Amino acid sequence: MSRGTGRGKDILIKYILTADIGTTALKAALYGLDGKLAASCTREYLFETPAPGQAEMAAEVYTETFAAAVQDIVNRPGIVPKEIGVVGFSTQGETMLLLDEENRPLRRAVLWCDSRASAEAGEIVRHFGPEEIRKRTGQVGEDAIWPGAKLLWIRKNEPEVFGKTRRIVQLEGWFSLLLTGRAFGEDSILGSSVYYDIRKRKYWPEMLDYLGITEDKLPEIALPGEIVGRVTESAAARFGLAAGTRVSIGGIDLGCGAIGVGNIRPGNFSDVTGSSLCTMALTEDVVLDPKGQMPCYCSAVPGLYMIHAYASGGISLRWFRDVFFGETLAGVPAGINPYDYMDLLAADCPPGAEGLIALPHLIGSGPPDLCPEMKGTLIGLSTAHGQKHIVRAFMEGVTMNLCRILEATQELGLAADRIVCLGGGAKSPVWCQIKADATGKPVVTTDGYENAGCMGAAMLAGTAAGLFPDLEEAAKRFVREDRLYLPDEKNAALYRTMYLRYQALMQVLMPMFQ
Repeated sequence: MSRGTGRGKDILIKYILTADIGTTALKAALYGLDGKLAASCTREYLFETPAPGQAEMAAEVYTETFAAAVQDIVNRPGIVPKEIGVVGFSTQGETMLLLDEENRPLRRAVLWCDSRASAEAGEIVRHFGPEEIRKRTGQVGEDAIWPGAKLLWIRKNEPEVFGKTRRIVQLEGWFSLLLTGRAFGEDSILGSSVYYDIRKRKYWPEMLDYLGITEDKLPEIALPGEIVGRVTESAAARFGLAAGTRVSIGGIDLGCGAIGVGNIRPGNFSDVTGSSLCTMALTEDVVLDPKGQMPCYCSAVPGLYMIHAYASGGISLRWFRDVFFGETLAGVPAGINPYDYMDLLAADCPPGAEGLIALPHLIGSGPPDLCPEMKGTLIGLSTAHGQKHIVRAFMEGVTMNLCRILEATQELGLAADRIVCLGGGAKSPVWCQIKADATGKPVVTTDGYENAGCMGAAMLAGTAAGLFPDLEEAAKRFVREDRLYLPDEKNAALYRTMYLRYQALMQVLMPMFQ
C-alpha cells in the first residue's frame, strides 16, 4: 500500500479504479497495488444505427453506464472510496461528441465505426494530398473513422449543430470533463483525429482552418496516463467516488490493452479481439508506410509510437448470437454462456469450415485494406453447413485479416516473434489455436486478459500518480503469462491456402462496396 495526501489528511491508498469504455460494453475494475483484481463490473449497451453505415450513442448512456458500474464496485462490502488513489480510463478512439456553451451534448456521439463521412475523408485527402496527411498525422488512405472527417460531414449536413458547437471532445475528454470539470484530449487518441501533428504532438493549424474550427474548441492536450485533475464534489456525489481523488486521462483502449499484457517496449505484437480486431506494434519513432497502407499513431506508452490496424472482429459473433439465439438465447444449453457455446460449436467443426469462407467485415474493413463501406460476406454456403460452420468461418475470417495485418506490419521492418492476445477473443482456446496455426506464430494469453484495457489504464494511472516508479515495475506486478498456443503445421498448410483465397476474394469484392 502507499500513503497519499488528499484534502489535507493522510489517506491509506489501497486501490486503483479504472474503466474501459468500449464499443458495446463498459468494464470497470478495481485493482490492488499488487496488481490483483479486487472487483469488476461489466455492463453492455447498444449503439444506434439511424441509417446504414451510421453508428451513434447518446452521451448519457456512457455516463449512466459508468455511474452504475462504479457504484456497483464501491458499494461492495469492504470497499472504501477514499482508499482509491486514482481513477483512470481506457477509451475507444475516434468517437466524437459536440458540446454547447454549457458543456451539454448537442447530438448523439458519432462512433468510431460510423462510415458516413467517407466522402469528406476523400475531400480532406484531395485538398492536402496523401503525402502531407501521412507526414503530419501518420494516417493513410481516406478514412471515415477520422473525427476531422466527421466534423466536416456535420458542418455540411447539420450546420445548426456545427454553429452551436463550443467544444469538441472524444470520450476521454467527456469523462475528464465529468470528473474534474476540465476537458482534456489524450495523445494516443488524438493521433487518429487527422487534425493532430504526431511529430510535434500539437494540433495542426492548417487542418483546423480547413475544417472551420479554432483551437479553443479543442481540449487541452495530455500525455497518456497524465493526472489531469481531481474528482469534484459534484462528480463525487454523482458517481460514488471520494472528492479529491486523482484522475488519470488514461489512453486509447487498444494501447491500454497492450500495456495490460506487457507490450510496453518495441519488439512485441499484440492482438485485441473484442468487437473489433485491433493490432499494435511499438516503435521508438514515427514509421511511415511507403505503400500508404498502415497508419502510425502516438502510443499509449508515453513517448513511443505504434503501428496499429483495426478491423471488424468479435462483433460478427455477437451478430450471430443475436440473430440465431435471440434475447431468450434459444438453442443455447441452460447454464452455458452463449460465447462458450459458440466455442464448442467451432471446436466441433474441422479447420477450414468445410469450405465456408467468411469475410467478417460487418462494420467495414480497416488498414491495410481500408474500405469503410465493406460489408460481411459468406462464400461457399451450402445446405451442408450449419451453425458450427458459420461460427468457425467467422473466427477464421477474422484470423485471415489478422494474417494480412501481420504481413503488412512485418514489411515495415517491425519484429513480431509472437502474438500476445487479449480481449474477449483471448478467452476462446479454439480461436487462439486458429491464430497460432494461421500466423505460424506462438500465441500467448495472460492472466486477466479479459480486463487488459482496465489493467493497462491502472498501470498508467498508478505510474503517473507515483504509486509505481515506472511502467516496468507496474508490469511486474500486473502481468502474468497464462496459456501458450504453438502452431500446428498440418493446420498451418490449410490456412496458407485459405489466406490466398481470402486475399483473392477481397480483391474481387472490395471494389463492389467502394
